[in-house]
Amino acid sequence: MKDKQISITEAAALVPSGSTLALGGMTLYRRPMAFVRALIHRHQEIGDPHDLTLLTFTAGLESDLLVGSGMIARVRTCYFGLEIFGFAPMFTYHANRGEIEVMEETEASIAFGLRAQLAGVGFMPGRAWIGTDLPKLRPDVRTVVDPYSGEELMAFPAIQPDVAVIHALRADVEGNAQIGVNKGIDSELPVTAKTVIITAEEIVPQLNKVDVITHCVTAVVHTPRGAAPTSCYPLYLLDGMTLLSYVEQVKDPDSFFDYINDWLNR
Repeated sequence: MKDKQISITEAAALVPSGSTLALGGMTLYRRPMAFVRALIHRHQEIGDPHDLTLLTFTAGLESDLLVGSGMIARVRTCYFGLEIFGFAPMFTYHANRGEIEVMEETEASIAFGLRAQLAGVGFMPGRAWIGTDLPKLRPDVRTVVDPYSGEELMAFPAIQPDVAVIHALRADVEGNAQIGVNKGIDSELPVTAKTVIITAEEIVPQLNKVDVITHCVTAVVHTPRGAAPTSCYPLYLLDGMTLLSYVEQVKDPDSFFDYINDWLNR
């Protein structure tokens, strides 16, 4: 048995500048907030990592904090916002000024890209985007002709994250983990990413059910309440007051850094 436990500080050091960082969870559920906090703290101390590509199925508070902190150069997601709490203020601010690159994605393009990587091929064909203007925004997504039917299909390029971070309900020291029923793309990320970090609410001796298996996992970090203030059902609920406070306080970079410095010092 190999013990893969490391500290949250050591985990943050596994993200190199210029890499593609994939974050697990969905909208305001089971987001790796403790890891994001450690990553921002590292960036403020030494200036690394920077120039990151952020990949996430849906981006929420955790992603907005990274954008506001200046680490993100480009974003790949099919949604970026705070659900009923409104727009993500830092993403809205910087994207409207053209200060970050937004790569157009949909549920299909992310899913097909990860499936291509899972299959070990350069692209995955599909009917998504056919007849839309999306290919004009993504010239890297080309078309192919089905050799059997002659039908033209979109060829979505494979996506391989450099680092994936997934928050789990529980894990063992080897990296086997349970992530609950709302998985998003968290079953695919550990199989496609080069480095996989599991942050877990609880470290247990043994699991009777496994969603992520040890051979995919690089490191495990014990992080009780590591998704707060997002929810981690069934362990704890979303902290709506914290989300309201964030959107009320944060309007621009100055107000963001006032907020983030207070948050890091709590």
